[in-house]
Amino acid sequence: MGTRRIPPEAGNAAIADLANQLPTAVRFLLQRIEDRHRGGSVELRVPPYGAIQCIQGQEHRRGTPPNVVEMGPEVFIALCLKETNFPQELQAGRISLSGVMALEVAAVFD
Repeated sequence: MGTRRIPPEAGNAAIADLANQLPTAVRFLLQRIEDRHRGGSVELRVPPYGAIQCIQGQEHRRGTPPNVVEMGPEVFIALCLKETNFPQELQAGRISLSGVMALEVAAVFD
């Protein structure tokens, strides 16, 4: 993500008010995942609000990333808040994966 960081107070307030602050909540949670799961081998996308690179391994620098995980903001929030689980959402077709390392992103939601 960019260099502009969302302070914890603002991020937690956004999570508490998802109806009005969904974009900020998604960006804050992406920021936390990026901090905790450093790396550049998998791109985690939550359109239209943000994308990060995470998971250690071979780093991606240019062009289309070889490992991509994409999901909608509602699914992303539900995973982060432990209201659902990755295998269930993947099986339901609400998560898109490509690349041999993409499935490793499931660990960030444990």
